[in-house]
Amino acid sequence: METKSQTRIKQVASDQVRPATPRQTVQVRFADGQIFEGPVGTPLEVFVRAAFPEESFSIMAALVNGKLCELTCPVTRDADVLPISMTDSDGMRIYRRSLSFLLVTAVHELYPEARIIIDHAVPLGGFFCQVEGREPFTAEEVALVERRMWEIVEEDAPISKERVTVTEAMTLFSEKGYSDKVRLLKDRRKDYLKLYTLHGVKDYFYGYMVPSTGYLRAFRLRHHPPGFILQYPSPRHTTALPAYRDYPKLTAAFREYGQWLKVMRVSSVASLNEAIETARIREVILVAEAFHEERIATIAHQIAERGGQVRLVLIAGPSGSGKTTFSKRLSVQLMAHGIRPVPLGLDDYFVDRDETPLDEQGQPDFEALEALDLSLFNEQLLALIAGQEVTLPRYNFKMGRREWGRALSISDEHVILVEGIHGLNPKLVPNVPPEQIYRIYVSALTQLNIDHHNRISTTDTRLLRRIVRDAAYRGYSAQETIKMWEKVRRAEWRNIFPFQENADAMFNSALVYELAVLKPFAEPLLRQVEPGTMEYVEVKRLLAFLDWFLPCGPDFVPDNSILREFIGGSILRDFSPT
Repeated sequence: METKSQTRIKQVASDQVRPATPRQTVQVRFADGQIFEGPVGTPLEVFVRAAFPEESFSIMAALVNGKLCELTCPVTRDADVLPISMTDSDGMRIYRRSLSFLLVTAVHELYPEARIIIDHAVPLGGFFCQVEGREPFTAEEVALVERRMWEIVEEDAPISKERVTVTEAMTLFSEKGYSDKVRLLKDRRKDYLKLYTLHGVKDYFYGYMVPSTGYLRAFRLRHHPPGFILQYPSPRHTTALPAYRDYPKLTAAFREYGQWLKVMRVSSVASLNEAIETARIREVILVAEAFHEERIATIAHQIAERGGQVRLVLIAGPSGSGKTTFSKRLSVQLMAHGIRPVPLGLDDYFVDRDETPLDEQGQPDFEALEALDLSLFNEQLLALIAGQEVTLPRYNFKMGRREWGRALSISDEHVILVEGIHGLNPKLVPNVPPEQIYRIYVSALTQLNIDHHNRISTTDTRLLRRIVRDAAYRGYSAQETIKMWEKVRRAEWRNIFPFQENADAMFNSALVYELAVLKPFAEPLLRQVEPGTMEYVEVKRLLAFLDWFLPCGPDFVPDNSILREFIGGSILRDFSPT
């Protein structure tokens, strides 16, 4: 006998549910509440332009049901869509990548014998580029290339994508003389590759592209012998280029690293993979570490050469740079010169929590310069340098207030070492005589690239370092570290990068072999991130990036290496000069 409940369900079904034919349209729902409908297979770009007609050219891609998609992607089912603009890190990466392809295409059309090398990033938005296969471009030739790029932009030429076999791609790149791409592809685990085409020029790029050149509305080429700079906008100012400024010290650090790569015979990921396959990796690691030790020794020698005049060494750099290990290795080198280093913790000079300045979201901004008691810090520095005894503060992070710790006095043979993000900012120590200060900038200024057109971001290297370290020593998951990363980056742009050129010395903490060693540590952590989260988009990108590297075990990594700060096993972890 049929129950009342079954009778009610049948009645509801007959009233509300009826047979249907397959729907020929899809609906796209945007985060702001807009809903648009169109035929199945309509490109995502069409929906985006309908929803945001005034902003469409600033939107580079979109998250479709939580997955990052190109604007050329056909929409085949109903979807929730979140636009990705140039203000987002993924959007800016797509813009820069597409701009690089535009440059490669324009150069090919004007100077087919030239091969572009996208060498490294420059501060405030740009890539330093060089050519091989001919003499460096003159200023006039650079201007012609820029003019051709703008002509292609005005044309709004489509950028198409096709899937080819690895064998087909290797044949194509071999004919073009791209030996770096050919060598890299021989270790590719997938049997296919996706190539982009612009004006008949085919190339591989690690990541997505814009649908057409009309999206590339802000750039400039600047002659900068022996190459040139491709300037692009920043996420903070997407429609205008930042005022150009030269960074000679940072440029010198990149060029020094380029010379190191030549000595080690490792110019790309392909040559690193070959070193791992042929067991030459031990030599590469030893030489890379020797370059680090030589550079640290040189910095210590420069401090010692000042004959006791330097009393304060300030060490600054972005997150994941290896500042802690660097400062300890520098301490050892200073001791070899008869100089006694005294570490001083900048975090102990925080103001009480209720006096901490607030950020844009109304949260305590512990990375603001004003979060430090600069008056007390400078007063104690001057007292120590004058040979007086001071009672050092000790910050109670649990209670959020200052307590008092040990008494300290130093002699003429001592030098104070302070590590912190504000070390290059003159406002940190306005009362200490400049001749008594030596400033050092530490960062992983990677120059090893995937190939000539796909560079390795210094930011990606530091993020992977931090993911591995945070999991091992701080109890953070990869998802938590990635979630915090944008906030960390904003603080770096505000507090560190503007002051890079104030450094007396720069230390490039990048190690040519490190991503091969980090890979087996990072991949399991990244795979723990749940699909469907915002952080998973970044995880997929990082996993695809790491897939180009052959793994390398940590056995040959010295126990005092910068890398040991992140993967563990550092002999310096508990070391403190006495």
